[in-house]
Amino acid sequence: MRRALSILFLLLLIFIPRAEAAPPCDGDFCLREALLLSVPVGEQRSPSVYVLHVEGPIVPVVASFVERGLAGAERAGAPCVIQLNTPGGLYETTQKIVARVVNARVPVIVYVAPSGGWAASAGTFITIAAHVAAMAPGTRIGAAHPVAVQETEVSETHGQKITEDAAAWIRSLAILRGRNAALAEAAVRESRSYTDTEALEQGLVDLRAGDLPALLDDLDGRTVTLAGGQAWTLRTAGAEVRTVPMSWSEQFLHTITNPNVAYLLLTLGAVGLMTEFYYPGAVFPGVAGALSLLLGLYALGTLNAYWGGLLLMLLAFGLFLAEIFATTHGVLGGGGLAAFVLGSMLLFSGGPPGIRVSVSLIVVVALSLGAFFAFLVGAAVRAHRLRVETGSEGLRGRVARTLTPLDPEGLVLVEGERWAAREETGATVPAGEEVVVTGTEGLRLKVKRRDTTG
Repeated sequence: MRRALSILFLLLLIFIPRAEAAPPCDGDFCLREALLLSVPVGEQRSPSVYVLHVEGPIVPVVASFVERGLAGAERAGAPCVIQLNTPGGLYETTQKIVARVVNARVPVIVYVAPSGGWAASAGTFITIAAHVAAMAPGTRIGAAHPVAVQETEVSETHGQKITEDAAAWIRSLAILRGRNAALAEAAVRESRSYTDTEALEQGLVDLRAGDLPALLDDLDGRTVTLAGGQAWTLRTAGAEVRTVPMSWSEQFLHTITNPNVAYLLLTLGAVGLMTEFYYPGAVFPGVAGALSLLLGLYALGTLNAYWGGLLLMLLAFGLFLAEIFATTHGVLGGGGLAAFVLGSMLLFSGGPPGIRVSVSLIVVVALSLGAFFAFLVGAAVRAHRLRVETGSEGLRGRVARTLTPLDPEGLVLVEGERWAAREETGATVPAGEEVVVTGTEGLRLKVKRRDTTG
């Protein structure tokens, strides 16, 4: 028994180091693919190519997505293609993505696509930072002048510093990749934009490809230099395309951090809470409104929304509520609607080009909110004008029948209930006659003969 344990211990000592030294296997990649990492520099073969689709504004969740995709490509030893179509985004997030691309351990190709797409503002920095920059026909690049989110609070000197920093940054990236630094700097200082043809002819990008297969064919045989100085020859013709999708959580965060969606969430959340205040106990509007409001505030915080615009919108909802509970014939409501529109326009004032709320959406939401508010106020006015329908006050004007003679007091039957009553003029009313309730005296009704009231 002791000898068997000794043999087992020796076998463990022999095989455990080998297991630790084995190359990692990522997803569907097999050992053969992982071993390709050991091929001598300059002769790398890529059994597959990772592809990331980045659509819409550059927000923090996009940086997380790019980080995850590049990490997977590095583990597999495969080049990564970022198919980019963006109107721009947050400057800090752009810095994170660019730093990750520049220091990637595998080649990173940024492909501005599909046709009709663009790489504006933040997208320009990301494209210039790539080892290979490519564009599809009908795309454009540029307009990369940096804008502070709260531009109204930024001094001219500070704004100049931001511009100088961005210009130096994109110039250094262009020089690093051997691209036209003057053209890249003009995109920052003068907000210039270039078509795919202009960018290719003037050395701002490297390739022009109609689709992804054509791009992979054009990349084949091209040699790039990684951050550590290693040369990598791309072998992408016929390579397996592995598309990396966003996870459900990334998709959710990317959706709600769209400026238009964040704006709608904030508005719907406030409307839900207003409805709950007006109809207490409805529960669902309050719960849905609270969730929407919190998600909207989170998204706006992530997008660095201008706090002055946000406060104006919250003031608007406060004025709407005040109008419901203290009717001022629309004065508070009109002020609230004006504050709402002004706050909506200021919400992303001076922000990056890709972080904007659509003007048409603001108009539609403002009109809808005004109509909803008018409905609530109208319902409140109608409720105040309605006759009381419960208790003794609700019996005013009802027709009753005397159960006993009224001389001048007795019993009457009204709405199936027996009430003590008094004939208010002091006249005598026989039993079985119809009378009309004219008011109350404590728990006793005041009545008149029906024929005397018409």
